Amino acid sequence: MLMDSELQCDFYIGDRVPYSIKLMDYSILKGFKRSLRNIPIVGNFYWQEGASSLSFNSYKHYIITGEPYCLSTWLVLFVNMLMRKKTYLWTHGWYGNESALKQVIKKVFFGLSHKVLLYGDYARNLMIQQGFKSEKLITIYNSLDHDNQLKIRKKLKPTRIYQEYFKNDFPILLYVGRIQNRKKIELLIDALYELHKDKFFCNLILIGNQADDTKISELVSFYNLEKYVWFFGSCYDENILGELIFNADVCVVPGDVGLTVMHSFVYGTPVITHDNLPEHGPEFEAIEPTVTGDFFKEGSLNDLCLKIKVWAATDATKREYIRARCYKVIDEKYNAENQISLLKDLFNLQ
Repeated sequence: MLMDSELQCDFYIGDRVPYSIKLMDYSILKGFKRSLRNIPIVGNFYWQEGASSLSFNSYKHYIITGEPYCLSTWLVLFVNMLMRKKTYLWTHGWYGNESALKQVIKKVFFGLSHKVLLYGDYARNLMIQQGFKSEKLITIYNSLDHDNQLKIRKKLKPTRIYQEYFKNDFPILLYVGRIQNRKKIELLIDALYELHKDKFFCNLILIGNQADDTKISELVSFYNLEKYVWFFGSCYDENILGELIFNADVCVVPGDVGLTVMHSFVYGTPVITHDNLPEHGPEFEAIEPTVTGDFFKEGSLNDLCLKIKVWAATDATKREYIRARCYKVIDEKYNAENQISLLKDLFNLQ
């Protein structure tokens, strides 16, 4: 929205994504021109119909999703380079687990752009190690609806929503996001069971729609944990989400993590996830161990339990310090205002 109001962009947006997500109403963008049809070719490769012809429009700057599987993007890069137009690829960049072939392809692909806009410094550092010039790589981070979330956050205060639901005062573990197999939520249920066996009692709330056919509810029943697990379901009301996240003690994502870090931090709740960094979305790097969250040894039930014990036992004074540090990361980096400022600097519009 800020790009629409502050940069006067024209928008051409692909007509679908490979996973279930609620699309925004593009008609609210005054710069929206049309949708581009994504045509599957083979495997992950596809073509955006109508994208390559945009190189012959009068635009001088092109911001494009940096997806090497999109073959029409390659053509736009080549044509724009020949026509001395500037193309900016907005992308995850480097993960750190690329095969030798992928490394070669990515070096050529990103090398064709004028600048690469990256979601994080982790990818930027990896690309510098791969030989990219630092001035070509701009860390622009990511953002959610920061303005609205700030308004909600200012009104938040501790409530007894969990005590009233669970009928106890145990610490609250939170998971928010789609319920998917790759999130390995069953490991979190195993951890909850082990913690209870060890007389370290916690409650768990799971917020999100069931995207895969997981066996989580069966596992909860098998362990007789029904009184300690709240299957909240999907929720798109930010006021409700704000209260639930704000009042939790720690967010736990045993599988790969991404935007959940930002959503949890904006309401002041730390995040625990695994330590296999290349498997995560770029937002994982917002987690500062012992300050705004932690990393457990991937797949280790014992280490996950140890990390949960540390964070769920935080006293009130330290909890408020942690909350402030979570806020700080989002308010300084992961927001649209910061992103638009970086873009204006890039285009000399400040």
